[in-house]
Amino acid sequence: MTANLTVWFDGACPLCTREISLMRKLDRARRIDFIDVGDPGAACPIDRAALLARFHARENGQLLSGAAAFAAMWRAIPVLRPLGLAARNRLVLRVLEAAYLRFLRLRPTLQRLVR
Repeated sequence: MTANLTVWFDGACPLCTREISLMRKLDRARRIDFIDVGDPGAACPIDRAALLARFHARENGQLLSGAAAFAAMWRAIPVLRPLGLAARNRLVLRVLEAAYLRFLRLRPTLQRLVR
């Protein structure tokens, strides 16, 4: 089966690699193509620095970032699909994006703790 979704992630980030590892296990139908932005041969739709700064995914040809990208990934995984569908609601997505922005501020500290 061909992947329906492409997700770019930071393979040098311990938080990211743990989460992507879990998503790969949950993606039993292999609907997601996971691409490590740190791989020099990785195809990147935008600047690598931009891909490393925020989570990105391409769903149905549309490049998404932040909470919208996470929601797209969740929609591709049956057990998480209800969360992804809920995020199609603008208010829900706005709340998720606000939480994601807070996470981004904490990410460097969390990365140091996980290492």
